[in-house]
Amino acid sequence: MDPATVARSVGSALLKNKDQPGPLLEILHAVQNELGCVPAGAVPLIADALNLSRAEVHGVVSFYHHFHETLSASNVLQLCRAEACQSMNGAAIADLAKKRLGCDFGETSVDGSITLEAVYCLGLCACAPAAMFNGRPLGRIDAARIDEIASECGAGA
Repeated sequence: MDPATVARSVGSALLKNKDQPGPLLEILHAVQNELGCVPAGAVPLIADALNLSRAEVHGVVSFYHHFHETLSASNVLQLCRAEACQSMNGAAIADLAKKRLGCDFGETSVDGSITLEAVYCLGLCACAPAAMFNGRPLGRIDAARIDEIASECGAGA
């Protein structure tokens, strides 16, 4: 990503949020909303402005599943990997999704149509196994639903 674009985005986010108490998360959200991710070049800029170490900023970016360090595809499938979903056949659904989409967690399909992400609790435990597709919560995910998502995106093998 162009360093000037990153610097502009970070500068704008800092201007709006720097004086707020505990502004790091708001700044990271603003940068990701504008750029689609929090690129590595943004980390030192944010760290310097907030008097934090690069490791502290990177730690927050890497801890929360919402933040991405690289651009995702236009379609994103998040599969819950928490205990309730695992107890309801979540591992088999995850294996099927990886096979059908042709990518692993944290990757984008070869054709670039979908990114597969692991998340830990979407708050849909009563509807396990759960997923989020393009920001839309989905409960009781099964093989047919994975096939439907893959077909909708034109993804997979």
